[in-house]
Amino acid sequence: MTEKICVQKKPYAVEVEAGNTYYFCSCGRSQTQPFCDGTHKGSGLKSIHYVAAETKTVFFCGCKQSKLGALCDGTHKTLS
Repeated sequence: MTEKICVQKKPYAVEVEAGNTYYFCSCGRSQTQPFCDGTHKGSGLKSIHYVAAETKTVFFCGCKQSKLGALCDGTHKTLS
């Protein structure tokens, strides 16, 4: 059960606040996308901690395949 589930083929635009920590769902099973709700337990996957350096809009990965961890790198554009 270590397979990541593609939730959507586009990023999640989220306004983050400087200094806050966000727990990104890396498995695709969370009901609170793009954030972790603990559903990954037992899957061999874990959440990714993202600490906002500044207050701004960031784009969290929706396909769960980004090589930038929690942030979108455009990989969703190459998925079939």
